[in-house]
Amino acid sequence: FRNRRNNSMSVQELQDAVMALSTEEKQQFILNALPGLAKEAMQDSTFMMQLLPVFLGIVKESGLDIQQLLQFASMHSAAMGGQN
Repeated sequence: FRNRRNNSMSVQELQDAVMALSTEEKQQFILNALPGLAKEAMQDSTFMMQLLPVFLGIVKESGLDIQQLLQFASMHSAAMGGQN
């Protein structure tokens, strides 16, 4: 999986490695990696506008009702004292 030039994985190699994980491993990876990835990536408002349709597509495919998700997010935010 290592790129010989700089000894790091390409985006495609990293994606392939993650996709090869079991469902449980993918879930754990998402839970572990997303907060750190999001902190840096979310500083770019253009990226946020690209991410929102992807997120909405994931919610739609999951069968969750977006209103229920927003209610859950609101309750979660209130439980955390309004902090992220």
